[in-house]
Amino acid sequence: MTTLPAIPVIPAVTENPVSFSAIESAHMARALELAARGLYSTAPNPRVGCVLARDGQIVGEGFHVRPGEAHAEVNAIRAAGDAARGATAFVTLEPCNHFGRTPPCVDALIAAGVSRVVAAMRDPNPIASGGAERLRAAGIEVAFGLMEAEALELNPGFISRVTRGRPWMRMKVAATLDGRTALANKQSRWITGEAARADGHRWRARADALLTGFGTVRDDDPQLNVRGVETDRQPMRILVDSRLETRPTARLFDREQAGPVLVACAIQSAERKAALEARGAEVLCLPDARGKVDLEQLTLELGRRGMSEIHIEAGTRLNGSLLQAGVVDELLVYIGASIIGDSGLGMFSLPELLSMQDKILIEFTACTRIGPDLRVLARVRPGQQPVTE
Repeated sequence: MTTLPAIPVIPAVTENPVSFSAIESAHMARALELAARGLYSTAPNPRVGCVLARDGQIVGEGFHVRPGEAHAEVNAIRAAGDAARGATAFVTLEPCNHFGRTPPCVDALIAAGVSRVVAAMRDPNPIASGGAERLRAAGIEVAFGLMEAEALELNPGFISRVTRGRPWMRMKVAATLDGRTALANKQSRWITGEAARADGHRWRARADALLTGFGTVRDDDPQLNVRGVETDRQPMRILVDSRLETRPTARLFDREQAGPVLVACAIQSAERKAALEARGAEVLCLPDARGKVDLEQLTLELGRRGMSEIHIEAGTRLNGSLLQAGVVDELLVYIGASIIGDSGLGMFSLPELLSMQDKILIEFTACTRIGPDLRVLARVRPGQQPVTE
């Protein structure tokens, strides 16, 4: 099995290093804040914010709300009106240079008469890139790199999809302090408190799809939708069920206040397939050599469908399989303020290791208190060979 490449860092333009002032940093911070307002709505487009400023004062601002609508730069120009002429545009992503559902943002900036564009990061999408060159050709100064790290963090899924061809895969786990996700009898309600559960729904809301496995549906019968978050879309639900064993009566197939369902399987069974399709599900057969769902091919298929972020909420076996396949990018772990003991179920079912050199390495990126619990974010270090049995 091949190892999927890590998300590359999109470098700032360094041939003419630029130092930025405190007020310029404040303007970009505002642009990032605006971009985050599209956290739940812009997919498959990136989250982008823009601030127009003259003489240190903001004269217009905007953000991209949803696909097909105006981009951040256009909204900021509309807000600024004539004050856009001679202004500096602070934008979280290099202005696009192609006709998609909307015209190129570089055209709008040129027409508005802005004198300078400061972009946090280059656009990694080859279809839309080249905006800086167009702007410079029109006599507009362009600089990159201001708060680039923050901009990259805002759109990991978009960057992953356009550079690797697959979504950013974020695995959510709720566990006790001793790493247990449920009792031996599979009872798991509730490992964490209400605040952590509500926070988990906010992470669900930003994803294009929520992924789970047959065992979780069998044992918990979840709806797997977004609740308690103001959003006008529900993510798709993806079910990994190698043998198509899920009952058609499972709540996962309810479409009221929930997204569509894609079932990934590894067998051809016309009868079982028809039963799930009758509930409105799409069934996709992606077998690997072992008769299981080919998880790497599944992620690539999701990328082809334009999905950028996948939120995983599965059981210990599928969690382990996803880690073994090398397709997990990030761990979102809620640590509940309790202890179960050795009889409980663990977070990941993985084969026994014979050497510490074979362990999966992670990098902790954040730890936040959420009510009585902790939320830990960690990245799976790129470039590791998948674990094999």
